[in-house]
Parts: sequence; structure tokens; C-alpha cells
Amino acid sequence: MKTRRVFSAPDIDTAEAALHVALHLGIRADHASLVGRSDIEMMQMPDAEKEGSPTDFMPAAVRGLVGGGALGLVIGLIAMAVPAAGIPWSAVLLCMVVGATVGGWAAALAGSSVPSEVRRDYRTEIDAGNVLVVIDDEDERLLDRASHAITSAGTQRLKMVHHGLLH
Repeated sequence: MKTRRVFSAPDIDTAEAALHVALHLGIRADHASLVGRSDIEMMQMPDAEKEGSPTDFMPAAVRGLVGGGALGLVIGLIAMAVPAAGIPWSAVLLCMVVGATVGGWAAALAGSSVPSEVRRDYRTEIDAGNVLVVIDDEDERLLDRASHAITSAGTQRLKMVHHGLLH
């Protein structure tokens, strides 16, 4: 499971230097990004260093597909259990596909207007004009080495915000 670490840099130059240090130590380019205010991202940040998706579009679409498919399956099975309906198995599968399609579409549409998790969690840092350096990896030792190097480059490590039903 990947672990995420987020650092705050006072300016784009410090953030880019920290990002390049992390990449040099072995953090993959697709596991590292910079996040900043929209004016900073548009004018000063190279596209390759920006966060992959500034919205919650893909995670929401996946949740919608799974939830809609499960709901469609349940509705299809309930309809099949009613003798008067006489629904065959193929109709249950059709209910599941339609549920997944509608659920994925609706959730993706809603998710496209919701900022990404990093942007929601660290909004005050971003609004203050700081640039975030975000790294993810499964190797804790690599993350520890990269974290030390990133903070040595002039950034400050931010406390992780935990998500879930209890947080």
C-alpha cells in the first residue's frame, strides 16, 4: 500500500529543487508532484510536475461504478425473487450493468467539481501561496530518505490528514 507524504515549500524554486532531489533518490515521476494555487501552476509550474488530477473525478467514478453495480445487482436479484416478475438471470446482469453505468456517470459528474484530496486537506497552505511537494511510494525506507532530503532542500513536512468514517 502506498504511503503519501506532503511538504510545504515557500516558493516554486524551492519546491522544484525538492522534487528533483526526490526523483534523484528513486521516487518515480508518476509518484511525485507539485500542487499550488492556480496562478502559480499556470504561470510557473511545468506540466510534467503538476498533480495528475486536480479533481476527484476518477476516484468518484470508480466508487460510483462499484456502488451502482452492487445496487443494480441487488435490485435485479430482488426482482428475480418475485415470482410474478419472472426475471431471468440475464436481466439481473443487465440491471447490474445499467446500475454501474448510471452510478459511474453520476459520481464522476459530481467528482469533477470536487477538488482532489490533497487540495481539500491542505487548502490553507495552498491559499497562502506555498507550493506543496507530494510523494507516494510503497517503500518506507525510500520515503524516509526522500523525506529527509526534501526537508533539507528547504521544505517543511506537513502533518497527514486521516480520512475515514471516524476522522
